[in-house]
Amino acid sequence: MIKAHLNKINKPAVKTFQSPDGDLIDCVAAHKQLAFDHPKLKGKKPLDPPERPKGHNPRGMVSENFQLWSMSGESCPEGTIPIRRTTEQDVLRASSFQRFGRKIRRPIRRDSSSNGHEHAVGYVTGDQYYGAKASINVWAPRVANQYEFSLSQMWVISGSFGDDLNTIEAGWQVSPELYGDNYPRFFTYWTTDAYQATGCYNLLCSGFVQTNNRIAIGAAISPTSSFNGGQFDISLLVWKDPKHGNWWLEFGSGVLVGYWPSFLFTHLQSHASMVQFGGEVVNSRPTGYHTTTQMGSGHFAGEGFGKASYFRNLQVVDWDNSLIPLSNLRVLADHSNCYDIQGGINSVWGNYFYYGGPGRNVRCP
Repeated sequence: MIKAHLNKINKPAVKTFQSPDGDLIDCVAAHKQLAFDHPKLKGKKPLDPPERPKGHNPRGMVSENFQLWSMSGESCPEGTIPIRRTTEQDVLRASSFQRFGRKIRRPIRRDSSSNGHEHAVGYVTGDQYYGAKASINVWAPRVANQYEFSLSQMWVISGSFGDDLNTIEAGWQVSPELYGDNYPRFFTYWTTDAYQATGCYNLLCSGFVQTNNRIAIGAAISPTSSFNGGQFDISLLVWKDPKHGNWWLEFGSGVLVGYWPSFLFTHLQSHASMVQFGGEVVNSRPTGYHTTTQMGSGHFAGEGFGKASYFRNLQVVDWDNSLIPLSNLRVLADHSNCYDIQGGINSVWGNYFYYGGPGRNVRCP
């Protein structure tokens, strides 16, 4: 079963190279990526870039060499995309074969007594949203065991918090179960039924269509931020193409990664009703001690710049395909003694917040 599944998701490569972290990166013809196994995409090719949101000023190309595999100067030929090869070990680490590449079903932003997921998030709700943008600094938080993860991401959400929940997600994560190590990795996710049967991480199912030949989704990010030292952040923009209705993802300043076809979704075919930014960890010890898995830098929000992790320049895309500053950002931490959040606004960072924490500590036993 596993071999058949690997044959399905690992498409034939034009070229393959090994990353310093041990990943194998396959260059696969763009029109042969897994997304095109979908009945609605069979025989088609990736779409051309859409119109960017107004008010979005890419200031020249930010270096795309933010991933370990590309440091050696390797790149995939035009017309191909780099895909992190999935191994038998990757699948065997999953809690079950069926759940490989999927998030555990859980409410998104409710008191996280559910499934041990804990959040510190900023969110806006009550309007019609057509996208979101933020810069997030990258850390390598400690994750206590293979069954936990620590991530920082944006969620673009529509539908109720029942079985019809639609989300589009992007950010960075440390997930030993998914990747077999503790590197922070660039990731995407989507679901159209509250994480039940649809959607997956990265390119592990037929869904997201990648158009970029220089960024590997699921590959390790380098450099990372250091405590009291240099800060490294990545900027992400998700927006709905007004013409075709697909949801596009842009990285950095003007680097298109690809898109989620609108037909994947129900509610997100029209717009999002909520946008959320922030951190999430899994605490796999519902009884006894709290996990020591860190969120963000592992330091509380109050420690500020250079110590705490942050999201800055939070914006949303409105009905007119214009990027606008957030109004009424609310912040929420499920267990503020373990992980917390503090919002703010200034002329340089616009809307921002610091968030995170160490997990288990004196106040969070």
